[in-house]
Amino acid sequence: MATFRLQGSKVLAVDMAGDAVKAKNGSMVAYDGQMAFKKMSGGGEGIRGMVTRRLTGESMTVMEVKGNGTCYFADRASEINLVSLQGDKLWVEASNLLATDAGLRTGTTFTGLRGATQGNGLFTTTVEGHGQAAIVSDGPAVVLRVSAQYPLQVDPGAYIAHQGNLQQHFQSGVTFRTLLGEGSGEAFQIRFEGEGLVYVQPSERNTIGGDV
Repeated sequence: MATFRLQGSKVLAVDMAGDAVKAKNGSMVAYDGQMAFKKMSGGGEGIRGMVTRRLTGESMTVMEVKGNGTCYFADRASEINLVSLQGDKLWVEASNLLATDAGLRTGTTFTGLRGATQGNGLFTTTVEGHGQAAIVSDGPAVVLRVSAQYPLQVDPGAYIAHQGNLQQHFQSGVTFRTLLGEGSGEAFQIRFEGEGLVYVQPSERNTIGGDV
């Protein structure tokens, strides 16, 4: 299995000995040894993946990198965070997913209003199985633990990913006063309940919720 390690905070180094990884298309910045690159598409593999991409618009473009040596990946100098999966599932915005072990399964899932407020559409990317994934963030991400005693509210514009047994609920503070231009400034949040981890970046994307 390929070994993921950070070379600083903004470059991912992947050591491979005949292994393969999937990475965001165009994210290779350097490599040593022998590497082969093959363009793929996100949303899952095969015909099901193709149909999923057409239905969801979750059009993450990835490539398979296979070889012997070390390949280095980066994405616009974004901070990189490593996530270890032990048979569980990671929910992550397609734009925040940098690379995964080739053996991890990728797909899409419905997010409903949460995705709409983020401006990312109604679906998000899932990664599951055993292996490592690398996700990017605008600034160093914080990993916040959610437990039954301590639910968590997150701004949709700062949300990156989550894993574990979590239920997410969309919360809206939109009222009649909002329509009059007297909103609270934090009109939408995502509430996470259960047991798991939520990845949040110290920067907010422009979202629909941020305008009301």
